Order: sequence, then C-alpha cells, then structure tokens
Amino acid sequence: MTEFLVRRFVKDYTQTDSIRVRTDYGILSSFVGIFCNVLLFAAKFLIGFVMGSIAVMADAFNNLSDAASSIISFIGVKMAGKPADKDHPFGHGRIEYIAALIVAFLVIQVGFSFFKSGVDKLRNPEEITFELVPFLILLLSIGVKLWMAAFNRKLGKRIDSKVMLATAADSMGDVITTSATVLSILICAFAGVNIDAIAGIAVSLVVIWSGVSIAKDTLEPLIGEPVDPELYQEITDCVEGYDGVLGSHDLIVHNYGPGRSMASIHAEVPKDVDIEASHEIIDRIEREVSRKLGIFLVIHMDPAEVNNQELTYLKNQLTIFLSDLDPKLSFHDFRMVNGKESANLIFDLVVPFDYAEKDIDELKKRIEEGMEKQSKYPGKTYRCVMTIDRNFMGE
Repeated sequence: MTEFLVRRFVKDYTQTDSIRVRTDYGILSSFVGIFCNVLLFAAKFLIGFVMGSIAVMADAFNNLSDAASSIISFIGVKMAGKPADKDHPFGHGRIEYIAALIVAFLVIQVGFSFFKSGVDKLRNPEEITFELVPFLILLLSIGVKLWMAAFNRKLGKRIDSKVMLATAADSMGDVITTSATVLSILICAFAGVNIDAIAGIAVSLVVIWSGVSIAKDTLEPLIGEPVDPELYQEITDCVEGYDGVLGSHDLIVHNYGPGRSMASIHAEVPKDVDIEASHEIIDRIEREVSRKLGIFLVIHMDPAEVNNQELTYLKNQLTIFLSDLDPKLSFHDFRMVNGKESANLIFDLVVPFDYAEKDIDELKKRIEEGMEKQSKYPGKTYRCVMTIDRNFMGE
C-alpha cells in the first residue's frame, strides 16, 4: 500500500535529494494522516459516547489532535518548500521543524486535558458497558495506527525526515494508548473491575510523553545538534581523497532544514606548493563534493610543513603522548616557531565536551611537561602554546 501511494502521488519519487520531491512526500504523509485520523476520531468518539468511556473518548480526541497536527504539518511542509529569497538566503526549511514543534505542544495540551478528565473520573466513576461492534472497531483502529506508524517510518527513513519519524513514533504511542483502552474494557467486562479512569490517566501520560519526545526531537536541530557521524566521515573522506590534501579538521555542518545543509572544513595543504595550485584544488573539491553530497561546502586552507624532520618527529611524539593520556584527544594546525635556545610548539588541542575547566588546566600542564624536552634534540627546550578546541561531532 505504501509503495502504491508513493508511486501514485509522488512524481520522481526516487529523487529524494530534490526539495520538490521531499515536499511531495511531506504532503502525501500529511493527507494520509488527516484522512486516517479523522476517520478514527469519528469512530472512537461515537464508541466512547455510547459506552460512556473517558478512556475511549480521550483516545478519540488524541486522534483529532493528530489530524490537526497533520494539517499543521502540511502547512509547514508547503512553507518549508519555498525557495530562498533576500530575507531568507538559506531558504525556509526550518519552518518544518517549527511546525513539528507546534504539533508537539498540541499533543501535550491534549494529554493534560485528558489527565484532568481521568482524575475527575477517578473521583466520580461511571459504569462502562461492553459492546462487541465498538470493541472490534477499536481493534481495527490499532491496526490502522500500526500501518500509519510503518508508513511514516518508511517515508521518514527514505527522505531522512525527523518530522516523519516523529509522526511514526506518535502513531506507535497511539497504538499503546488504544491497547490500554481495550485492556480496560476487557477487565471491566470480564472481571467486573472498572479501571477506565486509571487507563484514561495512563493514556494521557503516554500522550504527554509522546508530545515531549516530539518537542525534543524538533528542538535539537533548531538549537544545533552534532553532525551525523556517517555524514561527518563521508565529507572527511571526500575532501581527504583528493591529491594535494594532507588532512582535514574542524568540520562544521549547519542545518537549515531537511535537505538544506551548509558545511565548512579546514583542509591541510603542503606549505611549499604554489598557493594558486592549492587554491585550484580546493575550488574543485568544493564544487565536486557539493554536487555529490548536496551540501554547500566552504573549505579553508591550512598550510602544513611536510619536509621538516624535527617537526615531523615532534608531531609523532605528541600523537603518542596524547593517545596515552586519552585516546579521545587530538590536535591540528601544528607548527613550530624557533628561537635561539627554545621553540614554541603552536597547535589546537581538541578535547571532549565532558572535560571541565580544571581538567583542561591539568591536561595542558601535563602536555607542557611531557613536551618540554625531547631526548632526540638535547639542549633545546620546547614550549607548548595551545588553543583549546572542541569536536563538533559532540564527542
């Protein structure tokens, strides 16, 4: 069914890097969500009204909020697909995250409303009647929500959409809440114990948790999250795969919405190569990598010394020393400024985010003591000049 809908309503559905195609996927997901959730709301509302069940009616209005969420998602996807303009040179892609955040707050509000209703019902319980047809409709709704979860998860993974993956998670939450409702009806019918209010409260808590989870997932790219490790490695491998590039560091990826990213990276080039030749290589890398990965890439050139044996030896010693201290430590932009009796070793030291200031001070002290004198060059003193850097992968 999923593939049929995709082929029927998404033109050029295989070209998932295209913003237009991504928009069509989002529109399809929204319309399917609106259609299915409105049907489920109508069915569950009637069932809950007939049976007098707060849990069923809470579940029904949860589906209605899902339909409203799909409408907001549709508006968000359409607005996110607008091209860049003079006021928004990076496009409107982040509107999709804002729409998802609005959806999350709607879900949380519905959860709180029915938590209050569940508490009131707990104080003043009402009898629930068991009827086979409404009960079977609830079972059918579980099947529909399972399909919707699989549908959105498949489309979300295909176009790498956090919004669709969050919608899939929300649908799985609905499966849990409806299952809890079904369980409460069975217990009441066959055990004579009315747990409808308790089930209603449990359902509301699951709905609230689902909303909080969606909010968390959509806030992360808005605030700024670390680059995906696979993308980090892919960009690094692409840049370092060109002749004339010795290494790279300080890769930063800025997300301006799904399918809209900008990256910057420092590439080390031989110091003794003509600058125009290196610049030509860097320009070619920017064009080719941007075209291949669909990311606007900016590269900063760092000249590196390759023919200085003393410098090479010191870099190797520092690499070994840092590895012994902590394998997560690394450095870049290593250079040496010689004096008459001493030399400054200047480099950026990359430390994990979990290092506190006092840990960094102690680390710098140990590195300075370890690199102060090297036996291979007796009588010469080395002084470390370090700039603390962080790994933008969040490590």
